[in-house]
Amino acid sequence: MNIAQYLDSTYLKTPQQSGLSEQETLQNDKDLAQEAIDNGIFAVMIRPDYVSEIKKYIQERNSDVVVGTVIGFHEGTYSADEKCTEAEKAIEDGADELDFVINYSAYLNRELDVVKDEFIRCTQLGLQHDKVVKWIIEIAALTNEQIADLTKTISNWAEDNFEQNDWPKIFVKSSTGFYETQDGKPNGATFEGIKIMLDNAGKLPVKAAGGVRTPEDAEKMISMGVQRIGTSSALALIKNQSASEGY
Repeated sequence: MNIAQYLDSTYLKTPQQSGLSEQETLQNDKDLAQEAIDNGIFAVMIRPDYVSEIKKYIQERNSDVVVGTVIGFHEGTYSADEKCTEAEKAIEDGADELDFVINYSAYLNRELDVVKDEFIRCTQLGLQHDKVVKWIIEIAALTNEQIADLTKTISNWAEDNFEQNDWPKIFVKSSTGFYETQDGKPNGATFEGIKIMLDNAGKLPVKAAGGVRTPEDAEKMISMGVQRIGTSSALALIKNQSASEGY
């Protein structure tokens, strides 16, 4: 199995979180991009501030590696206006894919009008610019029943508000990798959580993010039906090694 074609190679720490400078963070992203170019990795997933430079870096090397970024990251509590503004800037900078953190706090408070509004507006914005849009539901913050319900709800909204040929560009994604869990509970994709998502996503594709730490895990996720995997250890996975980091 060619795992590389399913991978979004990810680096999402801010300079403050990593203790690196802006320039060092940019260099990390360039190294990530070069690694993707050299190894046939499908995409790099980086913070919005670095999209313009990394898109330019990839284009200069005549590569078709996809550039993705995160929107409303990582809490998801940004307003729909703020998310759309951030997404518009990322699109201008050359992002190919937009991974939005859905307002799962609003969902948990049963403010479904808030969640639906941002889903429709932000998805429409992405699709209008021919971008892939992924919605991170943060499964570690949800019960199994809530994972099923939120995934199904997103699927229904997509089918009710967008054309069938757009559905393959609207993903449901498991995790940010930044949610703080208690008692050692996983904060990323689990086989149980992903199965629930797959069972309820309808015609929408699913992305497993975080927690995929071995090539065997990746192959199992793909065999289950996920179409993309987000990982900070993409190179290790394709070289048949275990991931050294948590995401």
